[in-house]
Amino acid sequence: MDVAEVSGVPPWVADHLQEEGIESLYPPQAEAVEAGVADGDSLVASIPTASGKTLIAQLAMLSAVERGGKALYIVPLRALASEKREEFSAFEAHGVSIGVSTGNYDESGEWLSGKDIIVATSEKVDSLVRNGAPWVNELDCVVSDEVHLVNDPNRGPTLEVTLAKLRRINPSLQVVALSATVGNAEVMAEWLDAALVDSAWRPIELKTGVQYGQALHFGDGSQRELRVGSNEKPTEAIVRDTLAEGGSTLVFVNSRRNAEGAAKRLANTSRDGLDDEERERLAELAEEIRGVSDTETSEDLANCVEEGAAFHHAGCSSQHRSIVEDAFRDRLIKVVCATPTLAAGVNTPSRRVVVRDWRRYSGEAGGMQPLSVLEVHQMMGRAGRPGRDPYGEALLLANSHDELDELLDRYVWADPEPVESKLAREPSMRTHLLATVASGFADSREALLEFLDQTLYATQYRHGSDGGDNLERIVETTLEYLERNGFVDRGETIEATNLGHTVSRLYLDPMSAAEIIDGLEAGGTPTAMGLYHLVSRTPDMYELYLRSGDREEYTMLAYERESTFLGEMPSEFEEGRFDDWLSALKTARMLEDWASEIDESEIAERYGVGPGDIRGKVDTAEWLLGAAESLASELGLDSVRAIAEARTRVKHGVREELIDLAGVRGVGRKRARRLHDAGIETRAELREAEKAVVLAALRGRGKTAENVLEAAGHRDPDMDGIEPDATAVPDRDDDREGATAGSAGPDQSNLGDF
Repeated sequence: MDVAEVSGVPPWVADHLQEEGIESLYPPQAEAVEAGVADGDSLVASIPTASGKTLIAQLAMLSAVERGGKALYIVPLRALASEKREEFSAFEAHGVSIGVSTGNYDESGEWLSGKDIIVATSEKVDSLVRNGAPWVNELDCVVSDEVHLVNDPNRGPTLEVTLAKLRRINPSLQVVALSATVGNAEVMAEWLDAALVDSAWRPIELKTGVQYGQALHFGDGSQRELRVGSNEKPTEAIVRDTLAEGGSTLVFVNSRRNAEGAAKRLANTSRDGLDDEERERLAELAEEIRGVSDTETSEDLANCVEEGAAFHHAGCSSQHRSIVEDAFRDRLIKVVCATPTLAAGVNTPSRRVVVRDWRRYSGEAGGMQPLSVLEVHQMMGRAGRPGRDPYGEALLLANSHDELDELLDRYVWADPEPVESKLAREPSMRTHLLATVASGFADSREALLEFLDQTLYATQYRHGSDGGDNLERIVETTLEYLERNGFVDRGETIEATNLGHTVSRLYLDPMSAAEIIDGLEAGGTPTAMGLYHLVSRTPDMYELYLRSGDREEYTMLAYERESTFLGEMPSEFEEGRFDDWLSALKTARMLEDWASEIDESEIAERYGVGPGDIRGKVDTAEWLLGAAESLASELGLDSVRAIAEARTRVKHGVREELIDLAGVRGVGRKRARRLHDAGIETRAELREAEKAVVLAALRGRGKTAENVLEAAGHRDPDMDGIEPDATAVPDRDDDREGATAGSAGPDQSNLGDF
């Protein structure tokens, strides 16, 4: 089908696509158009990666805008939101406005009401519905990208309930669900009352197989020789072979430590594929990476990048990951070693994909477990970029002939598993039932069950022997919990209490709210450490876990700091609860170190974490402390001021005396300390400060000093002709030793891999 034949879209779309080199639609795209995707009809598109899902979404959204409507594009990751924002920005030249919203779960996002297309994560959309964003009622089209992630036990239920709520708000809503190829796409289509395009078509050939011995064994029965040298590992041989053809390689491994180790080894191979210009550009990229963070992770990544290799995992900062992704897309970085997080939608195609590790550790199973077929196929789908690669190849690695046969059977020849709802899990149900009541979607047990009947869970288990009974039991148990903790009242109708409304608006797990409230009501003025420990033991905080040797150290610390805890410490004999308490203590001590101005690199080494982990814990703690502040205010407690101070300290990573200064835009923890050491202790003093003193404190960086003074409200921030007053600044190291400094903790390199 020619792009000019698509009706319903704005007149400029055909010319725009042709300028992008798109003259005709791929077969799955043409099927989608024939199914009415540009006419407002709902659709599930279950097709492989790189087969044109995004264009299907664009046709749906632009046709909705052409009809005078508004469209929402839901993504699973913040990184994807930024990527889609950049992609859709080309429409702005034609008068289509784009908005992106991913954070601040307690805002209504009214500013988005003037946008034609809104990009947001599922969690953000859920929070906008809870907070009554008025424009949600005006939506005509919703696109859900990577909708198969409803299968994810942590994030899936939010997406599932959010889609059900949006359809409840607007029964005529067009829903376009984009999915990888799954085993039950027809069930997804039934759930969303949508037409189905289920296709295995790809624009370029993808060959999948297994490397074993001196050959590649493909699923179609063919083989290709690939010599592995006596001193070579199979992955090194594959990367070498791919480089010889001018291609790039994406290697999936099962932990952060393995990603970093593999990247360091493969850098010895990738450096041979670089020309002088690439070496120069990579050296510049490496310096950019070092500038992001002064941690060992940053330095190791920069060293790899200089050689044309990189690693990518959740312990890297978002800036690190973005730099690596961009350079890999440009084929400047030749090989990336990643944990499976990179398979979740981020646009990083390569000539070859190697799934080196097909097992990973499972805490529930207590050992190594095989990856799902769906997950491995998602990784494999990254192989081959249309217009750049003549083909794509995806390979698993076998250590024996028996394993070769097993991998072919298990992954290469197998169909993906069916997607299954995880909504019935207890944490998901208590969170979403409270939100459903608080948002006015249901005011009785019967109405709750009626609403839940619109979910994927109900679609899948409607015909089961006990699916309905099981759902009723879960709803009743959850309502009892919410009532017991004061979040709902159950009389003739079910209503959220004022406290319940607050918890829902704050986007808290009700169990987190109950833990925080119990701790705050324990009495006394809380210390920063007590508050950090309180939020660290909630379900919404992913704790640092205890490694060998940690239990004794943190048990001693627990008794030393017992008076600071908010709530009663469990007995050592309550092994599970006590270990959870110690894990929260370890997390809290890391936050305390950060708020005591311990340097980031020292924290990373002490706790065995990466800069991304530190930032993730700090952001989560700031959010939870903000929620604690709101709850304390709601309950009329005296701890509001102490919580606000602890929140500000952890936000900026400073001690008490720097709170005011660190809040000035452009200052931050290290600059605030330098200014304080120069005798400038408050925002008011900075506003009236001698410019020569400020310039000296900020290392002679004139533009930085100008920006800081302007942000502080200085009457004349201009630095032209100003020389730094070196006598005003004491000679000292940047890094301050905090009161809680201790020995480095065990490695946490597997933390939050997936």
